Amino acid sequence: MFDINPGLIVWTIITFLVALAILRFVAWKPLLQALAAREEKIRTQLAQAETAQQEARRLLEEHKQQLARAEEQSQRIIREGRDMGERMKAEILDKANQASQRMVEQAKEEIRREKDAALQTLRGEVADLAIAAAGKLLDASLDTPKHRELVNAAIRQIPKG
Repeated sequence: MFDINPGLIVWTIITFLVALAILRFVAWKPLLQALAAREEKIRTQLAQAETAQQEARRLLEEHKQQLARAEEQSQRIIREGRDMGERMKAEILDKANQASQRMVEQAKEEIRREKDAALQTLRGEVADLAIAAAGKLLDASLDTPKHRELVNAAIRQIPKG
């Protein structure tokens, strides 16, 4: 079935060794160089990935710090707003109290003036009534201006209440 030919085996081995030698000098070095270049490229990409990861961590930490500062600032602004609101509330209440106090004082002053005017009118009427009553009692006509002055002097001596 199979015939073994020694010459063919020798020539096959020689051809194989020659092809191997040619491949070693022609293809093996470029193949090893391509593998070395690929290995170096992978190392470089790994280093870049590590650098990018470190940069991402740094940026994440920086972002967290900025976020914390923003949160702190917003809390400070809220506190300041509340404080300002409380101060404004206190000012408004104080102004309202002052205004109501002024209104009460003005009302009291107006009441005093009205009372004085009413007392003055009442004194005049009392003087007129006293003169009229005295005139009827004496059944004589009295000098009205002179007697009015006497009655007014008597009324002034009455204590004011």
